[in-house]
Amino acid sequence: MAEKVVLIDGNSIAYRAFFALPLLNNDKGVYTNAVYGFTTMLLKILEEDRPDHLLVAFDAGKTTFRHKTYEDYKGGRQKTPSELSEQFPVLKELLDAFEVNYYQLENYEADDIIGTLATQAGQKGLDVKVISGDKDLLQLVNDQVTVSLTKKGITNVDTYTPDFLLEKMEVRPDQIIDLKALMGDSSDNIPGVPGVGEKTAVKLLKQFDTLDNLYENLGEVSGKKLKEKLEINEEDARMSKQLVTIEREAPIEIDVKDISYQGYQTQKVSQFFKELGFQSLLSRVQDGGEGTETEEVLPEIEVEVVDEVTADMFTGKEAVVIEMLYENYHTAPIEGIAIVNSNKKFVLSMDNAKESKVFKAWVEDEKKEKWVFDAKRTSVALMRYGMDVKGISFDLLLASYLLNPSENNHDIPAIGHRMGETAVKYDEEVYGKGAKMKRPEEDVDFHAHIGRKAAALYNMKEEMEKQLRENEQYNLYKELEMPLALILARMEHRGVRVDVERLQGMGEELEERLNKVEQEIYELAGEKFNLNSPKQLGPILFEKLELPVIKKTKTGYSTSADILEQLKDQHEIIPKILLNRQLRKLKSTYIEGLLKVVHDETGKIHTRFNQALTQTGRLSSTDPNLQNIPIRLEEGRKIRQAFVPSTEGWIMFASDYSQIELRVLAHIAQDEKLMQAFKDGEDIHTQTASEVFGVTRDEVTSEMRRQAKAVNFGIVYGISDYGLSQSLGITRKEAQAFIDKYFESYPGVKAYMDETVREAKDTGYVKTFMNRRRYLPDIKSRNFNKRSFAERTAMNTPIQGSAADIIKKAMIDLEDRLQQENLQARVLLQVHDELIIEAPKEEIRTLEEIVASVMENTVELDVPLKVDSSYGDTWYDAK
Repeated sequence: MAEKVVLIDGNSIAYRAFFALPLLNNDKGVYTNAVYGFTTMLLKILEEDRPDHLLVAFDAGKTTFRHKTYEDYKGGRQKTPSELSEQFPVLKELLDAFEVNYYQLENYEADDIIGTLATQAGQKGLDVKVISGDKDLLQLVNDQVTVSLTKKGITNVDTYTPDFLLEKMEVRPDQIIDLKALMGDSSDNIPGVPGVGEKTAVKLLKQFDTLDNLYENLGEVSGKKLKEKLEINEEDARMSKQLVTIEREAPIEIDVKDISYQGYQTQKVSQFFKELGFQSLLSRVQDGGEGTETEEVLPEIEVEVVDEVTADMFTGKEAVVIEMLYENYHTAPIEGIAIVNSNKKFVLSMDNAKESKVFKAWVEDEKKEKWVFDAKRTSVALMRYGMDVKGISFDLLLASYLLNPSENNHDIPAIGHRMGETAVKYDEEVYGKGAKMKRPEEDVDFHAHIGRKAAALYNMKEEMEKQLRENEQYNLYKELEMPLALILARMEHRGVRVDVERLQGMGEELEERLNKVEQEIYELAGEKFNLNSPKQLGPILFEKLELPVIKKTKTGYSTSADILEQLKDQHEIIPKILLNRQLRKLKSTYIEGLLKVVHDETGKIHTRFNQALTQTGRLSSTDPNLQNIPIRLEEGRKIRQAFVPSTEGWIMFASDYSQIELRVLAHIAQDEKLMQAFKDGEDIHTQTASEVFGVTRDEVTSEMRRQAKAVNFGIVYGISDYGLSQSLGITRKEAQAFIDKYFESYPGVKAYMDETVREAKDTGYVKTFMNRRRYLPDIKSRNFNKRSFAERTAMNTPIQGSAADIIKKAMIDLEDRLQQENLQARVLLQVHDELIIEAPKEEIRTLEEIVASVMENTVELDVPLKVDSSYGDTWYDAK
């Protein structure tokens, strides 16, 4: 068997990884998403290909020999994001840890290094695999050389052989250069022949075989316009061919023998992974070294599969994992339940559990402690089987979220890997991912897997609680997040009723309105065209109507929303186009989207509240997102008319905190003037306008108040002069003057902002009233933009986070009060600073008194909290 050579296009794979993964950084503030993605690709190569020779090729700089041919080569490329540039040195440190060779050559590109080595290796009879995201490298394909191109993410590739290339692209490897010469490449600023795309280029090559033959027989090209384009742009086509041709004899100073690969030292790589925070990858490098075999081997686990539930199975302190294969646990069946205690590990099916009185009694026994992953999910799942779980005293998900709020992954294997409890596989390795998820065919694998998860939960409980206490977050966890999880579970299970007929009627009305607006647009344009096509809309606006061109893209004129916003006063067609887009989104995303998720049996929407997602502590809502129904347009606001009480004769009741974040700011900052304004019941925006503009309150105009409102809320979010200038349509200088005047009027706010940033630099985090933390690794960054963002985050997180804590506490207090008063009223939704309740009409007067009292007194601030309440037959009428 021939030796295997693997050549990796380092720049291409790093770019792919950077844009495929969210922007991650470790606890030292180092960005790592490109390095992480590259690492997963490298591990896959080492595991599957086991190369005898391995090299990562990098570009040496911006200028290459191709620039002598064409000065604007790659001229259209945007500057590499600094967040990616900073990762290239780290990437090379990673390769050093893996003892992988890398190489770059002045005046040449990574493609040329790869082309030269691939040619040399192929001539020696070695098998060569090239890995890249760049189709230019397909010209290297032959019987010895395959090219794997990333197609989605980083590790998902298509591997091209000569036959596969012909099948996929209908050209031979030697025709790739001519194909690119004709069609050009906008990413590299290679001109090609304008108007000739891939299909046309392939058609021409099928007819003429080569670029040279095409131009020798130009008279045989069908189509007058195409022939003209080819004739006019012959020089560009031939130059383009020169530019895309990979150099196969670059003056490199290495040979195939110099890039032999012997494997890596496990300890060295593991240490590097720990430094980068790649805890989830540690288990993949247990068997590194010479063989580079990195398959994870988990220790054996003894799990008893139980057919009949008996009381002696439970000790009163059980770790419980309820397994459902799909994310939407409102509809997914429970596949199995793993229970681990000090005596044993066992798994039972829901078919057995749901019929067992012993199991139901254990679930509903408050005295039987249960340690779970995601109390909300667990509760909702069991409610669907008629069981009201009690006695949950520990939630691994919430504990992990509070301790590591910036982490994206809080499932059991990820938490375990961060905590050193690595003996559990990731779910996607066991069940697959997305639409391909399925229960493993071998029951023993399934039982062992969920048994491992429960065992990991059991083992981590004590340490997680210890860390919460050390962080002074145990009360936040125990008194706020835990009880709230169970309240949210009831809200999710309860759902909110939807009037389907009314929603469908709104869709029909929107369709009529859309048709009318479209006709008005066509009349103003003087012709019909495809409104959704920028290629058709652009010429209408910028050629026919002669509106000023603000931005051009590779494919024509930009007609993005921000461009149209800048033009809305230039012509009456623009506001109508913007309205058309808003109405179309309302219809597709909200009307049609909501209709799809109405539960067939209950006639309700059961949204999921994300309790462990945002770094500020705010709840969010998904499947569907009911917090995001647009209400600026009346048509959007009317969608709330479809949300109605679930019981005949009941009403919808809404209570909303008034300016809670500004009140929190006044309390935290202890600014006397701001605090007094709230104590006196003043309109805070009028008060600020009076201060900033130096006029009496009576002299404040509506425009002054509007600008002051933007400043007030902008300050809460750490707004910059640029942000405020965009918001108000003024210059940055004017915006900065506004901000300066604001801080002059409220010096306590400025002192708070400065002190908060200082503390964040000392501790590395900021916290809320209730000790919720947000870590800020960039607070000392040398990069101005990153540091500025971290400073703004430091200023606003205690405000936003404390407001989030307040409404969470209010939800808990209100639930207790409703039960104490023995009321039928029940909370359905939380939307930012607002609670939506359904209740019998006869409870309205009591609710008006109770809800306001609870919400306004849930915490004691140095300024009063204020709640506005209203009610009506629908959610819309309750505002």
